[in-house]
Amino acid sequence: MPTALKETELTDILYISYYWPPSGGPGVQRGLKFCKYLPQFGVRPTVLTVDEKQASYPLLDESFAEEVPAELPVYRTATSEPFEYYKKLSGKKEIPYSGFANQQAKDTLVDKIFKFVRGNLFIPDARVGWNKHAIRKAEELLQSGKYKAIVTTSPPHSTQLIGLKLKQKYNLPWVADLRDPWTNIHYYDQLLHTPLAKRLDQKYERQVLEQADAVIVTSEDTKRLFLNKPASIDARKLHVITNGYDGADFTYPSNPPKDEFLITYTGTITEQYNIDVFLKVLAHLLSVHSEINYKLRFVGKVSEGMKKRIEKAGVLGITEFIPYVPHQEAIKYMMESTVLFLAIADVENVYANVPGKLFEYLASNKHIIALGPVHSDMDHIIDECGAGRLFHYTAYDLMLDHMTQLSRAWKINPNLDLPYINHSRFSREALTGELARIIKKLLK
Repeated sequence: MPTALKETELTDILYISYYWPPSGGPGVQRGLKFCKYLPQFGVRPTVLTVDEKQASYPLLDESFAEEVPAELPVYRTATSEPFEYYKKLSGKKEIPYSGFANQQAKDTLVDKIFKFVRGNLFIPDARVGWNKHAIRKAEELLQSGKYKAIVTTSPPHSTQLIGLKLKQKYNLPWVADLRDPWTNIHYYDQLLHTPLAKRLDQKYERQVLEQADAVIVTSEDTKRLFLNKPASIDARKLHVITNGYDGADFTYPSNPPKDEFLITYTGTITEQYNIDVFLKVLAHLLSVHSEINYKLRFVGKVSEGMKKRIEKAGVLGITEFIPYVPHQEAIKYMMESTVLFLAIADVENVYANVPGKLFEYLASNKHIIALGPVHSDMDHIIDECGAGRLFHYTAYDLMLDHMTQLSRAWKINPNLDLPYINHSRFSREALTGELARIIKKLLK
C-alpha cells in the first residue's frame, strides 16, 4: 500500500458520476472504489453527482453510503428527468433497469411508447436532464482553479456530454470512463431509434471519443469496438481498466453447505441470457444423481420470462429466487455456495461484455461455471486465473462432463473451493493505481 501523502502532494480532480451512493448495482461501485483509493496515489477527487432525492435509481443500496470516505467532498445537484411521468402513465413503481430486465417479456403499448420517446427525444439517454444542473455546478467549482483534471464516468452516457462541454470551455485534461459500450450496447435496438436519432447519438459518441484526452473502457473487446468506429481516435489514448473487487469487502469466511450442492448466480438475468444448456445439464444431473441434493439460487433481479424458462426446463422445484440485496449480503451468499454460475447475454458484440461480478466471483475463490462466447475477454480472464471454466451456449456435452466431475468430487469432499486464484491485478486498489497513472501522465 502506498504511504500517506501530504496535502501539498495531492492533485485535485473533479469526478463526475450520476450513480453514487445510495444508488445500488454494480455501476456505482467502480466510481466509489476509485474515489476511495485515489488519494493513496496522489490524486484527490471531489465528486459531483445528482441529488439522491431526485435521482432515477433503479436500485438502492444504503450500505454503499457507509463506504464513502468522510473527507471526500460530494456535491449534489437537482435534475430534470421523465421517469415520474413514466411511472404515472404505466402504473409501474419501478424505474426500468439496464437492458429493461424488470420489464415483461412482451411490451405493453405504454412500454413501446416510452421506449420510442426515450430513444428519440432523450439522446443519448433519459438522464440527460441532469446535464444542465451538473454543468452549472461544475463551472462554479472549476472557477476556484484548484482542479487540474476532470473524470466523467458512464452510463448514463449523457454524463460524457458534461465532460465534453467542460473540455470545450476550460480545456482541462479530461478522462472519459465508459463502463459499457455506447451505440453497441446489447439492448440498443430495443430503444426504437429513428435514423435521425441514431445519427445524433453516433455523433455524440464520436465527439467524446475524439475530444477526450483519455478514454477508459472495461475490456479489450470494448476497446476494439471503439477503435473500429469511424471516429478519428488515437489508439494510444484508449486504456483498459477492468472492473474489480475490493478485498476489504470480503469479510465473510467461506462456508459451503455440506448437505447440498449449491449453485449461486448473483445479479440481473433476462431472457437474453441463453442459459438453456446449463438448465438442461442440471435437469439431467437431477435424474441420474438422486443421492445429491442440488440447489440453484438466484440473488438479484430475474425476469419473468427467465423464470418461465427455468420452469420449462424442469428445475423450478430446486430453484430459489432472492430479490436484490445489499452488496455485502450478496457476497455472503457467494461465500456460502458450492460453486458460482455466471452468464452473459447471447447477443451481438457480447465479446465486449465482462460482468463486474466476475471479479468478485474470483475473489471468493469459488469454482466458476460460466456461459458465454469462447475466446472472449471473460473466457481469457477465467482461464488466466484458473478459476473454473467457460462454455459456449451450445456446449451441452462438455458442460455435462464438467459438472459430472464436480458432482463426483463433491461426494468425496463438499468443499470445492479453489486452493489459489491469481487475481491480485484485479483488486480495486491496483486498478485505481492505473487510473492515477493515466491522470498524472496527462498533467505532464
